[in-house]
Amino acid sequence: MRTFKLAAIAAGLALLGLPGSGSAHHSFAMYDQAHPLVLRGEIQGVQWTNPHVVVRFLGAKASGGEVQPWVLELTSPGNLNRIGWSRQSLKPGDKVELEISPLRDGQRGGALKRATLLDTGQTLTANWLKPGG
Repeated sequence: MRTFKLAAIAAGLALLGLPGSGSAHHSFAMYDQAHPLVLRGEIQGVQWTNPHVVVRFLGAKASGGEVQPWVLELTSPGNLNRIGWSRQSLKPGDKVELEISPLRDGQRGGALKRATLLDTGQTLTANWLKPGG
C-alpha cells in the first residue's frame, strides 16, 4: 500500500512538472502595439490551425510603399469562432485593408487586429492581444 501511495505521489508531481500549452506560446511583447500599421493588398493564404491562425498577405503600407509579402498571426481557430470568424472569413484572393501590430524586430510580420474586405466593406475584428504590450 505504501508503494502505491508513493507511486501516485510521484506520478502527480511528474504531471505538475509537464509544460502546459501556454508555456509554448511566445510573448505578446514581440508586437509593437503602440505603433499599429495599416496595410492594403491581397490575401495569399490562410492556415486555420492551432495554436494560431496564420495569414499570408501580399501588400504595402496604406501610406505607400513597396508591395511585399507579410506573415500575420491571429489567435486560435476556436477563439476566432467565438468572435464570429469562420474558416471562410478570409480567403486567398480577397482584397483587404488590415490593421496590424507589427513585429518589433522590423520583419514583415505582426499580429492581425482588424481586417476589412474591400469588395464588401465587411470588417472583422481580432484584437486579441493583451493591453499594454
